[in-house]
Amino acid sequence: MTAVSASTDSSVKGMALMAGCMIVLPMMDAIAKYMATFETMSPGQVTFYRFFFQLVVLAPLFFMTVGSLKAVRRPWMNLLRGALHASASLMFFTAVKYMPLADVFAIYFVEPFMLTIMSALFLGEKVGWRRWLAILVGFGGAMIVIQPSFEIFGWMSLLPVACAALFTLYLFLNRALGDVDSPLTMQMMSGIGGTALMGVVLVIGSQAGIADFEMSLPASSLGLVLLVVLGSLSGYVHLLVVRAFRLASVSLLAPFQYFEIISATVLGYLLFADFPTPSKWLGIVIIVASGLFIIWREQRQSRMTETPA
Repeated sequence: MTAVSASTDSSVKGMALMAGCMIVLPMMDAIAKYMATFETMSPGQVTFYRFFFQLVVLAPLFFMTVGSLKAVRRPWMNLLRGALHASASLMFFTAVKYMPLADVFAIYFVEPFMLTIMSALFLGEKVGWRRWLAILVGFGGAMIVIQPSFEIFGWMSLLPVACAALFTLYLFLNRALGDVDSPLTMQMMSGIGGTALMGVVLVIGSQAGIADFEMSLPASSLGLVLLVVLGSLSGYVHLLVVRAFRLASVSLLAPFQYFEIISATVLGYLLFADFPTPSKWLGIVIIVASGLFIIWREQRQSRMTETPA
């Protein structure tokens, strides 16, 4: 096998893995919505169990392969990464309790635009006028989705935007830690950081009487099983995402993120009878098209930079 064919084979595997992960990941959010709707659990408690069971299912693998927490090279940065991820998940799970899955995902997809803006502001990356225009158009698409949602759900409809902002910071930490600690180590520490933060949030929420952040238990044994599934999915699927990015380039895999809207729409319709209105589909198309344009421009600019003069 030649180097070119080996590289192509690796990229194809990475794309297949990424596509599969993006189809599966919305199942986590469907479980969170199910737990809040039918099991009467607070989003805060669901988020706690999401990270707690991630920690439980990854711990045996971590201690068998890595050996000890002493091997973690950037413990505090990893814990902060976990806390940011937990905060973003809490925002998302709270949003899906009140809003249709597809709507939440559509609004959340402003995240690639935020990442581009922060890369320009804090990393000094050059962003041309075409990409700035795509960002503005993408935010316009988000407003098409947000406006009717805001009329129905109020400020709750802005939670996915807050989630996207926190997840952008989380991705920045991924860049800083990706070459220092292994993916398994990062996920293990994320479980610890997320569980610790959500434990504090639940104590404060219960004392303050904040319903969405109160301690609660699942109403049935099925609910407990679903919480274990939620934690397992979150731990292992994210490991597979990291694996995908090691097999193929970021620019090649980034468009597959939009596969999430497919399974989110299907699950929302099958489980909760939710389906986006025509105007929301228009907003979704604008957001996805703008995001794909930004990804295409970044890929094109990268190729031009790599081409020798």
